[in-house]
Amino acid sequence: MGKIGVGLIGTGYMGKCHALAWNAVSGVFGGELKPELVTLAEVNEELAAARAQDFGFARSTGDWRDMLSDPDIQIISITTPNQFHPQMAIEALEAGKHVYCEKPMAPSFTDAQKMLEAARKSGKKTFLGYNYIQNPLMRRIRDMLSAGEIGDVLQVRLEMDEDFMANPDDIWSIKSGAASGYGALDDFGVHTISLLVALDLHIEKVMCHMTKPYASRKDCAGNQKSVETYDAATVMFELSNGGNGTLQLNRSAWGRKGRIAIQIFGSKGSIVYDQERMNELKVYKAQGNTAEQGYTTILAAPAHPPYDRFIPAPGHGLGFNDLKIIEVNEILMSLQGHKSHLIDFEKGISIEGLVHAMALSHDQAAWVDVAPALQTA
Repeated sequence: MGKIGVGLIGTGYMGKCHALAWNAVSGVFGGELKPELVTLAEVNEELAAARAQDFGFARSTGDWRDMLSDPDIQIISITTPNQFHPQMAIEALEAGKHVYCEKPMAPSFTDAQKMLEAARKSGKKTFLGYNYIQNPLMRRIRDMLSAGEIGDVLQVRLEMDEDFMANPDDIWSIKSGAASGYGALDDFGVHTISLLVALDLHIEKVMCHMTKPYASRKDCAGNQKSVETYDAATVMFELSNGGNGTLQLNRSAWGRKGRIAIQIFGSKGSIVYDQERMNELKVYKAQGNTAEQGYTTILAAPAHPPYDRFIPAPGHGLGFNDLKIIEVNEILMSLQGHKSHLIDFEKGISIEGLVHAMALSHDQAAWVDVAPALQTA
């Protein structure tokens, strides 16, 4: 039975998610490769030591670069704010470590390309934190589309809404600064694009408009400071198969807590899914007696792998952190040379490219063809 040494950078919301997943994956899935939690890095040694004890890491450090020369560490989890991803990922790859990085890859497409180049040169494996694609019901949607159960995909409607930036009285934060990226597009909108990638639906052309619900916020000193990112965005797009769709994103949507809604309309039926009810899937098939047609609600169950690894009974439901455990198991499978269901830097660059094309469309107030936009980026 082999072991793989894990290093973790960052202990905020996502850092804790990574730690929980690394701790739980063997208990849930078993397997021959076991994670060994080696070192945790934070902004100072005191915080690092406290979190290492909480999260089960053997060592701690106030300098993440200490991990780069540590032979006991083979993979590094990066869960820091977006603008720190490129430097950390590139240096980790150059040091011969595998990289598990939260999304998005980077605030700029140029930096994302540098990360991909570093990955290719290193020969090491890379993984991006798109855990929503790990939902057993999302895998079920993929299989239904592949089998043609709702016919040809004609239209897709995507929405992602949360209200963590809805309060105009909240102070200016790192997410309001241009260094963090465009805003809703790449801060969380990339999750919706990852679903399209996982479902093998490809966008070729986009028209995007972004807005700032609040043009300024007070800083910690009480001074008004301009908001440099866009908290809401609306995108129209064309699919490679001739279908079309819309994408609506809002980080200032009062009442929405974790909504990722997708509606897929086909020539023989439709599929409806909402992340706020992540253990339910609605399917409509245009067949049989029209007087009895309607949406069928499917509840997550052991019949939808890998739900069965967590719960032996249907309808009890998985949660966000469970999807992270599934993601980490897929990483371990990949590291052992097995087939896995993940988005690496090679696939991730297409998501970054789409975000870039959407932002370019906003700047030009025009439709943008995705492929040419990436060639000139």
